[in-house]
Amino acid sequence: MAGFEKRAKRYPTDLTDEEWQFIQSFLPAVSKRGRKPKTDLRDVLDALRYLARTGGGWRMLPNDFPPWQTVYWWFRRFVRRLLFRTIHDVALMLDRERESREQSLSAAVIDSQSIKSPAAKQRGFDAGKKVVGRKRHIAVDTDGRLLMVNLTTADISDSAGAQTMVAAIRKRWPWLKHLFADGAYDRTRLMDAAAYRDFVLEIIRRTDKEAGFKVLPRRWVVERTFGWMTRWKRLVRDYEQRLDVSEAMIHVALRSLMLRRIVHP
Repeated sequence: MAGFEKRAKRYPTDLTDEEWQFIQSFLPAVSKRGRKPKTDLRDVLDALRYLARTGGGWRMLPNDFPPWQTVYWWFRRFVRRLLFRTIHDVALMLDRERESREQSLSAAVIDSQSIKSPAAKQRGFDAGKKVVGRKRHIAVDTDGRLLMVNLTTADISDSAGAQTMVAAIRKRWPWLKHLFADGAYDRTRLMDAAAYRDFVLEIIRRTDKEAGFKVLPRRWVVERTFGWMTRWKRLVRDYEQRLDVSEAMIHVALRSLMLRRIVHP
């Protein structure tokens, strides 16, 4: 705690002192050669959370933050280092431990969301949702924490997007065994891909026997995660040209939610 200095928050999105203490250990060390950097990385992270929450453009950053060119340069460097994803995954496991859950999760829920992306270089048309843009294929644990996201054009089917995610999720979460999904994922190729990687894919189907709205088990969890994401205005639409930038913004937003639960229980 030596040299740890408290400071007043400028915006509601600013990191608290406890959050900054948690994140600081993940940041790249200052080089011993050359000039010392003048930019405070805490200000950079505050600026990124401000952008994700308010939905403003890079050039619209308030003067309280470093120049937008500096913030973007650090942001691209953090994306290449997978920093946002790493912090998010560590926060996820600590949040599960806080609620007396095993860090080695064994079940997940998968679903997708089609969203408009006016700035994307490649877009597709989702005929079912009548949306031109991208599709977010996500996997969450049984409490709604994000485990994996796969971004595609909106014309890619749910099952095709899930096949890519199933192939990658085994490396990132090796203990995962059980997947829950809706009827759109009941496809032979996806079932075969899941069985080949030793997954059990359980389809939760909607029933039309009872009138009115019914909350389906497991499936409501992933819908709540989509609701958490769209509370951040930059995620209401996909404003990014690059897929890696879009994925990083999702991790910035959902990491912030878990981080506040951990350090401010």
